[in-house]
Parts: sequence; structure tokens; C-alpha cells
Amino acid sequence: MNSNSEIKTLLEKFILNQCTAEETEQVVAYYRNNNLTDEFPTVEEVKNLLGEMPKMDEQKANLIFDSILSTAKDQETIIKLEPQKSNYRKYISIAASVLVLLGVGFAYKQGFFSKTADVPFDFKSSDIVLQMEDGSVQIISENGKVQVHDKNGNIVGNQSGDKLVYQNQTNSDKLAYNTLKIPFGKKFRLQLSDGTMVHINSGSTLKYPIKFIAGENRQVYLDGEAFFDVAKDKKHPFIVNADNLNVRVLGTHFNVSNYPEDAVTDVVLVEGSVGMYRSNEEFDASKNTILKPGYKGSFNKENASIFTRQVITEIYTSWIDGGLTFRNMTFKNIITKLERRYNVTIINKNEKLANEKFNASFKEESIENVMSYFNDVHGINYTIKNDQILIK
Repeated sequence: MNSNSEIKTLLEKFILNQCTAEETEQVVAYYRNNNLTDEFPTVEEVKNLLGEMPKMDEQKANLIFDSILSTAKDQETIIKLEPQKSNYRKYISIAASVLVLLGVGFAYKQGFFSKTADVPFDFKSSDIVLQMEDGSVQIISENGKVQVHDKNGNIVGNQSGDKLVYQNQTNSDKLAYNTLKIPFGKKFRLQLSDGTMVHINSGSTLKYPIKFIAGENRQVYLDGEAFFDVAKDKKHPFIVNADNLNVRVLGTHFNVSNYPEDAVTDVVLVEGSVGMYRSNEEFDASKNTILKPGYKGSFNKENASIFTRQVITEIYTSWIDGGLTFRNMTFKNIITKLERRYNVTIINKNEKLANEKFNASFKEESIENVMSYFNDVHGINYTIKNDQILIK
């Protein structure tokens, strides 16, 4: 860590509980090497503390920064700082020292780490929710029109129907994030400030900057599934973070599926080139997995391995037009995906079915037709009443 910007970035990741093991060691080493405290915890102790802290969003991290600063004013005498050091160093020194030594308990008492502080979202609801950078929410109606504002009241985006478009004229030199949450049974389109088009599948969330900043990577965070048509920009690589996997591109068309019930995160490349690598690593084209068009890369969530194979890409992108595909998938996972797609509740009383694997593809079919197929081909008996399906 040789610059203030590097220190600040790493400290922000630390408070957001996004540091890798190596980055955690760098934080500890920095504060020990600068003698900011003689009682700084060991790396192992810090990791244990982080393990107890739920991840936060940027807004809560800023709140903690502010609270630490206001609380630390009466404690500044316990921090050993040379008078000639800058206020910025003093700021991060107090923030980090108080956060690790005192701030975890303080933050819990103040409720900043409370999981209930996150905006609750019921994926079985009918509402598409846009969470703003300050934590406030805006309901998106697929039949309506909405203007999206930043914290200063400036218009940064416009929504019409099932599409939200962000502007690129916003005057900002700091990343500020919005998050789209798509409920079961719905899909949505999002155009980012650089012109990148994203199709977001049901039961998914995407966190993205209101505007990308010059000199910084274009990074977004995905839980669920989305198809990306990335605007070309050689100076600013586009990175999709899917938990422990990063997908890096310059301009291309690809699909990322990262649902929690799946053992792997799948990346299917339609056009261009993408690199797949673990999120705690730096991208290296000579070492990382590079996909070619027509290939699928699968990241094993358990052992972090990546394997590739050639596929028919249309099978994996058909959901954009209402299609539905299962490949060598257990029935219990199929149930989860059907519940998400059709916003229904499925109760399976046939336990033998749960771990059986199936292959099936559908175009834009109703849940009645899908269940009828499973009955006709695989002899699965069921009843449908309202939005509940009972498998006997």
C-alpha cells in the first residue's frame, strides 16, 4: 500500500467486509508498521472479527466512518501520530484503529451491522424494487414511467415500462451505487451509463454504479442471472462479480447464472472474449480461464475450480425470450427454478424425486404446460390449486 488511494480503497473494503485473506494481512501490517497502535489484533483475530460481521453496503460503511470519526474525537490521544502527518492519515488511522479495536462492539451497539438494517425484499412480491445509494427504495411499475435521482436531486436515469436507462452526463467523481431487485415471475432491462445493456432474470439482484468513473474498472455485482451486452471500452474493463468469481470483458455478449441453489456459477459466451478468475485474484490473461464464443465456463463454488465445454449458447440465453432449460439438473433444483420463474409454491411429497436428474427445454410455456410435460414423460403426479402445486 504505497498511496493514500490504495489505503483508502483497502480500508473501505475492510469495513465493507470484502477483504480477501491477503488484503486483511495488508491492513494489519500497515497499522503495525506505522505504529498506530501497539495492541492491534493478530491477523487471525481480525479474520475472526470479520467472520462475525455481516457484509454491508457502501451507505452503511459511510455511516460507520462518520460515527467512528465523531466518536473518536475524545479518543485521539490514544492514537500515536506524528504532528506532521496529514489529516487524511489521521482520519484513516483513527477509523481503522477504532473500528478494529473498539468499533466492532460500538457498531453492533449502534445497530450499523444489523442485518435488519438492509432493505427487506420478498422475491415473491410483485414489485420490482430500486434501492438508492442512501438506502431508500423506489418501486418500479412495468407499466409506468419514473425518473431516478441521485442524493443531490439530479436526474440520473429514466424508466419506461420494463427498461431503465441511466444517463452519462452526471457530474460525479465518486462511485455511487443503485441496486435493482427483480421478484419471482418477472424480468427487467437495464441500460448502464456507459451504454451496456443488461437483461436481468427473475429472482435476481444487480448492484451497479450510477455512473462509471474514468480511470476505474466498470464493475457490477450480480446475485442470480443476467445477460450482458457490454459497451466496448478498452481503457475500462467491465467486470461482473458473482460472489467468489469475477468475469472480465472489454465488450461482448455473455450470460452469467449465479443462483444460490446451483453448485456452479455458469458463464456462457455468445460473442467476444471473457476471462474468468477468482475474485480474490488479479486478472492475468496468461493464467486465467479465457472463454471463446460458443463455450460455457463453470466455476465450482465448493473447490473454486473452473472447467469449460462447448455448448449451444441459445439454450442458456433462451430465458430472455421466455424459454426455460434444465440440463442434468436435480428435481429439487428444478422446483426452485420453477418457483422463481412462475412465482408459485411447489410442495414435493415424493422424496425419491428430489435428487433425480432431468433434461428438458421449453419455449414460453405456462406452468400448467411444464408440469403436464413432467407428468406425461416422467410420470410425476401433481395437483395445482391457485399458486400452489402439490407433487404426490
